[in-house]
Amino acid sequence: METRRLELLTELSRLGSMRAVAEALGTTTSTVSQQIAVLSREMGTPLIEPAGRRVRLTPAGRRLAEHAVTILAAVEAAQLDLGPEAEPSGTLRVAGFATAMRAYLLPVITGLAATHPQVRVLVREHEPAEALQLLATDNVDLALIYDYNLAPAAADPAMHSTPLWTTRWGLAVPASESAADETTLRVFARFQTREWIGNSRNTADEDVIRTLASMAGFTPRITHEADSLDLVQDMIIAGLGVGLFPLGQEIRSGARVLPLAAPDVELRAYAVTRRGRLNWPPLALVTSLLQRASRHGA
Repeated sequence: METRRLELLTELSRLGSMRAVAEALGTTTSTVSQQIAVLSREMGTPLIEPAGRRVRLTPAGRRLAEHAVTILAAVEAAQLDLGPEAEPSGTLRVAGFATAMRAYLLPVITGLAATHPQVRVLVREHEPAEALQLLATDNVDLALIYDYNLAPAAADPAMHSTPLWTTRWGLAVPASESAADETTLRVFARFQTREWIGNSRNTADEDVIRTLASMAGFTPRITHEADSLDLVQDMIIAGLGVGLFPLGQEIRSGARVLPLAAPDVELRAYAVTRRGRLNWPPLALVTSLLQRASRHGA
């Protein structure tokens, strides 16, 4: 049922003639007649009947006109509530990786409680592929994902990505290893006989390791997998292998992080939405706050 036809019906109820409706809405009498006839067919009952040289609403027509007033008012209220200039209000569903949640999203949610209490955020922790799948199936409204400069994610024309922050990564190794200033490929070559630790829920880390190892002239043995950076540290300290780790993040005694440069290894974070939805006020608000947090640091 098109709301335009309901508008014609309410105007007919108010003005009493199709000519008056046509003049009021800037259309023709024949268009009004045709649209009311279509509405009658949609409802399965006559909505108007002859009354001399004019028409009048049937009892069903009058009843529908009463409903139409409520329906049109609700549609107008929804347009105002969902428009880009509306005050943000509603429930926003977010899926993303743990670092983004802890360091960026949770502080944003805390701030919203004071500035926009009508916005509620539901949090689901997922790695990028999982978060994007939830977004594609409309189970979340916003996905916080990452890729690496050496393992870029494939572009999806149905999605809109907003860049957030970048973080340089290094190679976490036992603390007994020297911290010589070396290029990335030399660092990798030093550990070609070691076992390597990948990510259990995302292949991007493994893609970066294999790419750099290939450039350094060897095939890495990726024998361990872990999603938690804390567990990665524990495994390295236990002597199980080496693995990628963000620079600047605190690392425990027993391990150290060797910088990777030339080529650099950078993690790139994004806020991803379905195209055409970023004008929804709660989504636009949270995305802009994440951008601001990314610029100034968590």
